Parts: sequence; structure tokens; C-alpha cells
Amino acid sequence: MARDPVCGMYVDEEKATLMYTVDEITYYFCSKSCLLIFSKPEITYKRIKFFTYLSFSLGILVVILEYFISFNFLLPNLVWLLILSTPIQFGAGYYFYVGMKDAIKSKQANMDTLIAIGTTAAWLYSTIYTFQSLNILPVILPKSASGVYFTESSLIIAFILLGKLIEHNIRRRANKAISYLNELLPKKARVIRNGEEIEVPAEKVKKNEIVLVKPGEYTPVDGIIIEGFSTVDQSAITGESLPVDKRPGDFVYASTINKNGYLKIRALKIGKNTTISDVIEMVEKAILSRAPIQRLADKISSYFVPAVIAIAVFSFLFWYLVVGLPINFALLALISVLIIACPCALGIATPAAILIGASKSAQKGILIKGGEYLEKAYKIDTIVFDKTKTLTKGTIILKKIYTFEGYSEDEALKFASIAEKLSEHPFSKVLIDEAKKRNLEIPDPDKFEYFPGEGIKAVYNGHLILIGNRSLMEKNRINLTNITPILEGLEAEGNTVLILSIDSKLVSLFAITDEIRGEAKYVIDYLKNKGIKVVMITGDNNRVAAAIAKKLGIDEYYAEVKPQDKAEIIKELKKKGRVVAMVGDGINDAPALSIADIGIAIGAGSDIAKEAGGIILINNDLKSVIHAIEISKKTYSKIKQNLFWAFFYNVILIPIAAGALYPFFGIMLNPIFAAIAMASSSITVVTNSLTLNRYRFEYV
Repeated sequence: MARDPVCGMYVDEEKATLMYTVDEITYYFCSKSCLLIFSKPEITYKRIKFFTYLSFSLGILVVILEYFISFNFLLPNLVWLLILSTPIQFGAGYYFYVGMKDAIKSKQANMDTLIAIGTTAAWLYSTIYTFQSLNILPVILPKSASGVYFTESSLIIAFILLGKLIEHNIRRRANKAISYLNELLPKKARVIRNGEEIEVPAEKVKKNEIVLVKPGEYTPVDGIIIEGFSTVDQSAITGESLPVDKRPGDFVYASTINKNGYLKIRALKIGKNTTISDVIEMVEKAILSRAPIQRLADKISSYFVPAVIAIAVFSFLFWYLVVGLPINFALLALISVLIIACPCALGIATPAAILIGASKSAQKGILIKGGEYLEKAYKIDTIVFDKTKTLTKGTIILKKIYTFEGYSEDEALKFASIAEKLSEHPFSKVLIDEAKKRNLEIPDPDKFEYFPGEGIKAVYNGHLILIGNRSLMEKNRINLTNITPILEGLEAEGNTVLILSIDSKLVSLFAITDEIRGEAKYVIDYLKNKGIKVVMITGDNNRVAAAIAKKLGIDEYYAEVKPQDKAEIIKELKKKGRVVAMVGDGINDAPALSIADIGIAIGAGSDIAKEAGGIILINNDLKSVIHAIEISKKTYSKIKQNLFWAFFYNVILIPIAAGALYPFFGIMLNPIFAAIAMASSSITVVTNSLTLNRYRFEYV
């Protein structure tokens, strides 16, 4: 079954007649009022505000006339009470009747059913009593009937609407993050077409067009700078507080602010494909998602309303027929049970916390795709980091070249670059860039073969070229004995060493290094101090892996891991009962990110990796791994608190509403207080969720 995203009630998809589709996702609703709240929140807010004021204005007059002043001008006092309370019952209470009607159509019961039955019972009893007292109707009610409950029916609706109004206000505050992001979406773009500079709507920019951005303007597309230099405020996307220097070759996001330079940008992502659009979509989906713990609330809600109606009817019959109390006392129990049991707090316990948590995270460039990831993050006890571009900066440099067999550095570099020319590996780019700096010619190889996790075999001008790691050399029977001390020394320093052989002769070693991120050591120390096991995976050999692990304080690592084997390591850790998060950025990390309990994708990585991740760090800051876990834990903690209070409230107060205190103290709960308590529970749940806004993204 689906869950109503507004009130949280269970909705049978097969029976449901009310639905709304956004971005190919269909949401189901228990009533038209919930559908209207979801699809047109501002219109609904204004209506609820109007009817809340109307209910209290007329309701206060009802209280005065019923309890303090007998007003008999032109008409009897009871008739004035009927006149004042009826607009509240059928005007302000219109939403509840519509909701009950929708529920009956769907052969289900919702919270509107409880409110409609409870208030109608009070109003109808009072109306019959009024007409019976005026001798307009024959005797319908028993002799035990006394007094009216116009105040109760009126103020119940007033207080419930007040609760909804406050809840709407809180939701609007919580949704400010999304509204703010929507406001950042650029409306116009300046592009060059047919040699002329023209202004077009931002969504009309075409891929690969050149976009001009002047100082102080918002960037309308995601793209690469091809000309110009500036500082760019990208805090809306990454959460960075300070502007970042940008120059040709750098990537810029849509909705970031060009501070002081004139930029020409080649559009790569446009319209709904930009990062800012992805952020908005993911946050909205996260807000409407549900954590697995919500299934408990859903299951209970599906049986809750029918059970409450049964308890209310039983209470009425027990006190009236068995105990023999007057009908108006028995009616109090029926109305109180129906009103106080309204499961609003139960329905919004999870969505309220997820809404605040997801919005808060998005403000700092952390996207949590849904409630299930919030719950899993709470249980994480193992985090696996890919090394390259995750624990390291990804700015790979060629540190040193060793040559043998009479080859010069330029000769060795040329052969290595020829072999690497058709490869997409980051190491290939380092060698080729160095060859270009030395003005070396790099023709295409005659033959090329790539061995994942090992290296490359190529043929050029009759020469067999091998470049890669020890495994590739050993498989091709290249003797490494003479260079082993040099090789081990370089690896012990944390360098990755590419070995080059030409025609089965070992001719060169290329020491390549990738700097460790400045924040990596802090992040790992923090996680370990929290009792979380940290594991590193790398394709480097054991010596390089050991050197990096030692620098970072990582006790467990896996070296010489081929891309296809990363997912297997995650599987093995999960088989041991570990709750595993995987942090990575590359295409080859995607399977492991998907298989892990939670995949955390670094934002600068590939789109495939980000698609596979449940949490995405757009800001590319490794510290955000800490923040993602902490905000997830705090959000999940709020969900548990909310559900506890929602259940606790119903378990404690339903028996009191049913009359449990009457045998001991002679007290029967007034339905007005039931309405106040019901509204207060919803407000308490959402207010508790709002305390998540106090979370600060700082070093802990």
C-alpha cells in the first residue's frame, strides 16, 4: 500500500481514486483535502487560515451564550447557539466531510472520518435536543438527555484547524530551503548564436552553446569555462562559504554567482539536467520518501481508524446500556475517543523529520535520496573508502622517471605515451601531458589492448610495449629482479609505479603519486573514535596501499583490487554482519556503491557513481561524510522520538477519553480538551523535528 504524503494515512493503491503525478512519480491520497494541500499548498493554507478565524470567532460567541449569557432576543438562546455553530460545522468542517466521503468511496477509514463522526454526533445531538426542547420535534432523545454540546462541536473543529494551520506554517518554514533553491534557478541566459550575442530563456540554451556571464550574474548552465577568470560564489550548490577562483578548464554550476570577472562557458548540462535541478528534485523526493521504520506506523494506521470507531461505539454502549449513565455522558465518551484518537501525529512523525533533515543537508551540499538511507546511516558500523580521488585529491603528478638499457627519459616517455594514448586512465593523462610539455611526438599505436587492474599491451612500429604493474610484467615473464630495491623503495613512500618494457626488456619506471586530501586523516580519526571501522580499497599493490594506510591510520585495507572485485569485498563484509557504507566517485565504484547498505558518492565524480549512491556529496568535501552520517543519525533519532510520542499519546489518552477515570474520580473527558490534545500532539511532533535546524555543520 501507498502512504498519503500529507497526513501519512495508509492508502490502497488499487482502491484509491485520488492521485497526483509529479516527475513520473504517482502519489496517492486518502482525501481531496490532502490532495489539495499537496498540489496547491498556498491556496489550502489561505482557506484553512480563513476557516480557523471563522471557527474561533463564532465559537467564542457559542461559548459565551452556552455558559455565561442567555441571549433570547428575537429567538431563544438555544436557537442562537444552533445558528452560530452550524456554519462552523458545515463550513469550516467541510474538509472533514469531503475526506470522510472519499474514504467511504475507497472503502477505507481516515482521520477525517473520526473528526466528522465525532463533531456531527455532538452537533446532531444538540440540534435534536434544541428542537425537542422547543416542542418542534417529537421526543426522540431519552429522558436522561440534558444540555447541548454546540461549544464542543464548534471548538473541536476550531482547535483541529488551528493545529493544521500551525502545522502548515511549520511546513512552510521547513520548505524554505527548496523555495530558496527554486528562486536560484536562472531565468535568462546570454548566448552567442550566428556570431551575435542574444538573450534567451535559460531553458532554451542548447548543449555546447557558448554562454556569456557578466560580473554579478547567475550562471545559467553547468559547463566548462573556455575564456575568462573570476571568483564564483557556489555556496548554494556546495555549501562553501567563500567564493572559489575559476579559470579556463574549470567546471561551473548553474545558479552560482559570478563575482567579478567576465566568463565564457560551454554549456554541458542545461535546464532540468543541471546540478541545481537535480538537487531540488532529490530533496523533494527525499521529503516524500519514507524510512523503513514508517512501515510499522503504516501497518498500525491501516487498522487504527476502524479500531477507534469500534472503541468509541463500545464506550458509548457500555456507559449508556451497561452502567446506565445519561445519554449525554455516554455521548461524551464516544466523541472524545473519536477526536483524541485522530492519528495526525502518527502520520506526520516520519515525514516531518525527513523534511527538515533533507532540507538542512541540501543547504550544505549533501543530498540524501530518501528515508531508507537515513535509517541505514543510523546503523553504519563500517565505512569503505576507495583511495583514488576519494582519500586522495585526484591531482596526479609524475614524480620521477628511472630509465635502463640506455634509454633516455624522453625515449621512455614517448613509448609509454604511445601505449597510453588510447586509454582513459588518469595515469595515462599524466604521462601524455608530460610528453606534450617536452614537445614529444605521440603517434597512435598499431595495436592496443587494455587489461583492467594491470595495464596496457601495445604494438608500435614493430615494437611490443608493456606498461603497467608487476602483475602484467610477471604474466609476460619480464624479469624485475634488478630493479626490485628501487621499486620497493618508491612504493614504500606511497608512490604508484608504472613499469615499462619494450620488446621484453625492462626500460623504465615511472613514479606517480596522488596527494592525500588534507581532511582525510581527520575524517578517519573521527570515524574510528566513533567506533566505526574504516576500510580502504585500492588497485595499487600492497606496498603502496600499506604506505597510504599507515599515513591515514587505516588498519584494514585491500590492495590490488580490480574494479569488478570491489563489489565482492562489500558483499563479504555484509556477510559478516557489518552495516557497510561505501565512499567512491568513479564509474568503477558504481557496483560497490549500489551493493553497499549506503553508497556515498563524491560529487566531483561520475554521473554513474552519483546515480548509484544513496547519499551524494556535491561539495566534494570528505568532511561531509561525517556530516551526512551525523545528520542522518539525528534525523532518525527524531523519527523514533516522534513515533514514540505519537504512540504514547494514543495509548495513554484513548482509555481516558473512553471514561477510564470515571469510576475513580467521576471525570468524563470533555471533547474540547480532546481536540486540544490532538492538535497539540501534531504540533509537538513537527516542532520536535524542527530542532534539527539547530544542527551545525562544523568540526566536531
